[in-house]
Amino acid sequence: MKGLVIKKNANLFTVESNGTLVNLAPSGKTRASGIFVGDFVEFDDCITNVYERKNLLIRPPIANLNKMFVVISQIPKPDFILLDKILIYCHLNDIQPIIVVNKSDIASEDFINSLKADYSFYKIIFVSALKGDISFLEKEINGICAFAGQSAVGKSSLINALFKSEQADVGHLSKKIERGKQTTRIVSLYKINDGYIADTAGFSMLDLSMVSNINERELSSYYPDFLKGRAYCKYRSCLHEGGDCGVIKLVNSGEISKRRYSNYLKILQELKNKNNY
Repeated sequence: MKGLVIKKNANLFTVESNGTLVNLAPSGKTRASGIFVGDFVEFDDCITNVYERKNLLIRPPIANLNKMFVVISQIPKPDFILLDKILIYCHLNDIQPIIVVNKSDIASEDFINSLKADYSFYKIIFVSALKGDISFLEKEINGICAFAGQSAVGKSSLINALFKSEQADVGHLSKKIERGKQTTRIVSLYKINDGYIADTAGFSMLDLSMVSNINERELSSYYPDFLKGRAYCKYRSCLHEGGDCGVIKLVNSGEISKRRYSNYLKILQELKNKNNY
């Protein structure tokens, strides 16, 4: 039989198969290779095989993540460096990022318009956990999904709002999320609509080590808005810091966001510093 690992408790795994939950131990082979929440597996009396993964995240530990809801809000002041790092992380791991603007009922028109302009290459949805206005978010839940973003933007509130609409055990879930803040911990998946939500508001502190498997010369390839400009750089090895650079020309003409370009330069310098350390 085939199923999806939705929970891990010590060396026992809860697998969902055709709407039925089964608690299973791993075989010796699968124990040695490792099993993670989000794994698709084969089983009989125990888990006998783990299918090839689309991706495997270490912090928090979860496999086969399809979507990342990157939550921001006007208050607290957005950390756009963190936002860009999470977007890069999604590109690296074949995860679809969706920017979720929470507290949209109190967001200014200038904030909304600048965000749309700067991140036009990404899908952006607007919600309010406080007012229960989460219909656009609900429609996006399919596959295995997780939330990311800085502290106090309302990741936990959005997760709880989603489960309230499903009349799930929100109190239990909320306590699990609160305990798990800022930590590496075991993840569980909760069924909602046609997908699953990971019970973690993780990724709130994404340091450079999470994207450090790229070098400075690769960084601009994870900025889709730079693609047009890169084609007109004089040198293929251009880092877009100066000289005859197509990216800089588009920044100066307003076709590339100055904020995105500034973020790029800061992350580029971090990568240079790390690689030269």
